[in-house]
Amino acid sequence: MSEWTPTTCMRCAVGCGHLQQGYATHYGLDTVRGDASHPVNRGLACQRGIDETANPDGDWLTRPLIREDGTLVPTSWETAIGTVVSHIEDALAESSDGVAVLGSGQQTNEAAYALGKLARGGLGTRYYDANTTLCMASAVTAYYQAFGSDAPPPTYEDVPDAQTHVIWGANPAVAHPVMYRWIADSASDDDSELIVVDPVESETVDDADCHVQVDPGTDLAFARAVLAQIVADDAVDSEFVAEATTGFEATVDALPSVGEAAEAAGVSVETVERVAEAVTDPTLVYWGMGVNQSVQGTATSRALIDLCLATGNLRPGSGPFSLTGQANSMGTRVCSSKGTWPGQRGFTDPEERRFVADAWGIPRSRLPDDPGPGPVGIVDAVADGPPEVCWTVATNPVAGMPDASRVKGALEDAFLVAQDAFRTETVELADVVLPAATWGESEGTVTNMERRVSRVRAATETSPKIKQDLDIIVAIGAAIDGELFPEPAVSPESTFDELRELTAGTPADLSGISYDRLEAERAVRWPAPSPEAEGGYRYVGDDGWSFPTPSGRARFSTGVHDGLAEPTDDEFPLTLTTGREPGAYNTGVRSRGVEADGPPTARIHPETTLEYIEAFDRGKTVVSSRRGSATIRVNPDDGVPKGVVWLPIHHPAVNVLTLPVVDPESDEPNLKQCAVDVRAPQPSNPLVHEGRPTADGEPASSDD
Repeated sequence: MSEWTPTTCMRCAVGCGHLQQGYATHYGLDTVRGDASHPVNRGLACQRGIDETANPDGDWLTRPLIREDGTLVPTSWETAIGTVVSHIEDALAESSDGVAVLGSGQQTNEAAYALGKLARGGLGTRYYDANTTLCMASAVTAYYQAFGSDAPPPTYEDVPDAQTHVIWGANPAVAHPVMYRWIADSASDDDSELIVVDPVESETVDDADCHVQVDPGTDLAFARAVLAQIVADDAVDSEFVAEATTGFEATVDALPSVGEAAEAAGVSVETVERVAEAVTDPTLVYWGMGVNQSVQGTATSRALIDLCLATGNLRPGSGPFSLTGQANSMGTRVCSSKGTWPGQRGFTDPEERRFVADAWGIPRSRLPDDPGPGPVGIVDAVADGPPEVCWTVATNPVAGMPDASRVKGALEDAFLVAQDAFRTETVELADVVLPAATWGESEGTVTNMERRVSRVRAATETSPKIKQDLDIIVAIGAAIDGELFPEPAVSPESTFDELRELTAGTPADLSGISYDRLEAERAVRWPAPSPEAEGGYRYVGDDGWSFPTPSGRARFSTGVHDGLAEPTDDEFPLTLTTGREPGAYNTGVRSRGVEADGPPTARIHPETTLEYIEAFDRGKTVVSSRRGSATIRVNPDDGVPKGVVWLPIHHPAVNVLTLPVVDPESDEPNLKQCAVDVRAPQPSNPLVHEGRPTADGEPASSDD
């Protein structure tokens, strides 16, 4: 075996340090374990992160592929890159927006920065985004609106000091096991408690002192009910509100009555009173996709922040703490130029645009005027024009985006370039496939959900026909614009140095972080404006509170619940919602076993199952929405409310059903609630999910 190599786990955004060893005689990782010297996890590690790092189940890509006569066949890197560059140049000759690019929270900071530099500064396209918008955009928009800057104010150090822990629309026992251990340990103290707000019972609910089972899609109504109760109880921290906030009176004026809002959420007034009393203690409010993935995601995130502001829970040991799903979602937001320029520089600010263009050595006119329409809007544009080329990097939109059949149709009609480590539904549609290194094979940095930057390192080499994401991006970029990327290959360290210089003096200042510092300290939290500095709890210091808003104060909001994105009716009388499973990640390409060849398993209340018993055939049925149908297995489960169908987000059949409407403020889609029906399997309702991609001449071995 090789020497132990320190790295960062890439499964979720907790940012645990790992130690890994490669095999001595062939490619691959032999052993992975927690790193006791890493400041995030101090040796803790979840088995899921270790298993999916050391031995992922996905079908590995081992060489470039190109489509000939409808079939993906092996080709050389020279042919693959040349073909991609040729099609990109042809598309740009027709329109500066002729190319669409979809990145990922699975990229390193360096690869994300280079991809954004190429997309915005080289191609000049507005049709560029990342899959992080599918999960975090509503929370991000809420942070900007409330505080003037992205990222949670608290850090992991605040978890033990909180008295009340409220987990809202999330299942961290499955999604973030190491962080959840800290939460559960703190909540187990005699004077502490854990409250979970979720329409269904989950592994996290198993530990809760109180489970609030709101109706799907009504989180905003319940949040407003709680705030209305706090106001009625005269439990507002008036001193904090007066000193550090603005807009509270307008918020109060817009509040519904407690009873009205409780009824809309499907909960009792007594439950509202219980939660309102609990959050007046030092409270951390954590939330996830159940809040964000909604047409009211931004408004609901704002409402959760409002709860913290009204109760003075914006100081160490308390505050709003959104839970991030992908390992480098934070880094993608800070580095990739998708919604802001590096360091959270304002995208439309003339001075910031001038600064970035000058740093990149390009004319300012090449930069797009706005960040673009988000991933759903990008797919719509690919379907309708002007983009003729779509390039996906470490993402699987055919399975991960809503209304997946439309996504598939749009990408089938484009010239599709798929850059990935594994075969995916998107890879199967591609015209060119670029095989990339994965966890344990890549070099660079990532940024976790509490703003800590840390290294990822390779403990094994790759086969000669696999390249790093950064190298692929720079090779394409250098061929398109030799001034933007003067060298056909750059090092991760030099790329990070360029990035961190761009962030100097910004809210997300990385300029004091270097590879040498990360070697010595393992992880450093931004803002870090000097080699000795590290960020802590945000917005409060010895002189009180200060926010990067025009007034210098945090801002309350006035959003109220205004119904569901797609209510049930006689044709579609059931509500679909989705969630995470313990053994899967994202669209499941790293963790799919043979069960991916079959239908997903739905959780449905036993009484609902009996009500629709004629729709079942040997434990299977067809669930249909206005967009498509999928055959499912059924697991009767009284932890799911009557009238609700719960399906795992990871299975590639599920998003055939989901709704593509988006939050108007964040562009994040409403993936968590839509109207469905169940019907008996018939020849007219065939199995929609077609199983794992077949290998069209591509060997599955990674030892090529």
